Amino acid sequence: MLSALCSVPSALALAALVSGSPAARALSPEHGALSTPATLAQPAAKPPTKHDVVVDGHHFAVWEKRGAQPRAAILLLHGRTWSSLPNFDLQVPGEKRSFMDALADAGFDVFALDMRGYGSTPRDATAWLTPDRAVADVVGVVGWMEQRMPAAQRLPVYLFGLSRGAMIAAMTAQQRPEILAGVVLLGFGFDPDVTAPPTPSNARPEHLRNTRDSASSDFLTTDAYTQATVTAFVAAALRADPVLVDWRDDNQFNVFKPAQMQVPALLVHGARDPQAPVGIEQKLFTRFGTPDKWWVILPGADHAAHLEKSSVELVRAIVSFVRRHEVSSP
Repeated sequence: MLSALCSVPSALALAALVSGSPAARALSPEHGALSTPATLAQPAAKPPTKHDVVVDGHHFAVWEKRGAQPRAAILLLHGRTWSSLPNFDLQVPGEKRSFMDALADAGFDVFALDMRGYGSTPRDATAWLTPDRAVADVVGVVGWMEQRMPAAQRLPVYLFGLSRGAMIAAMTAQQRPEILAGVVLLGFGFDPDVTAPPTPSNARPEHLRNTRDSASSDFLTTDAYTQATVTAFVAAALRADPVLVDWRDDNQFNVFKPAQMQVPALLVHGARDPQAPVGIEQKLFTRFGTPDKWWVILPGADHAAHLEKSSVELVRAIVSFVRRHEVSSP
């Protein structure tokens, strides 16, 4: 069984390598999961359960979709601009694009966090969000997840981070490895050799309006997605996040050192993602301190890989990673 993978050219190759595993069988057509083409007509999806979670006195929207018999819990962290529901529970007429549904079908208890100022979570009194504050909030939500699980049924908890959310997930894994079973990092464009500057002391939150162009900007490869997906995403994104959240103190990211991250890690990026070029991914992967690490490249995908045709391969990779130590029968 693979415990460390230097490079995998595609998630299909990874699936082939573990085709005898329970994870691969769970995803095969004869077992039903993820075998329905995404473009076929689908029944109306069940909306996620919304939880009101309080961390350090601030109220957060945490969305949940639970699989029938989950074997792990996963907390999804969105990126810089758009909140959880447009990214992770996108509803497209005639298509199946909900990342939360796909993970729930694959055996996860799926949670998605709206960070401060995003979606259904308000800004705090400062009107800013910082990396350290975001990490502390994630730690608080993971604690809430664990507290609500009966001791006898406690599930391993994984973090999934998208883009800037991957940076928050990685920092959380570095600082609090004891609370996580692993991290999945998608579109992780952090260059460990670049130092971020501090925010000027006189900076003020700008409260800029988000735009249709910014909502569609991550869909770069025309044969990787459908126009219906883009149309639905633009509408959902602008409805959920009409105003851009203001971040400051990105220099706090400088404390992240890949060599200090000891949590098992799955690094994933689209082969056509300009925000996560292969050179940066190679730096990150080779420097991760954990020996339990996989690197998967999704061919034909870009920064919106979780909403594109590659999402099926992405879910397969996540399931295989989470169940990597299971031994199949001969």
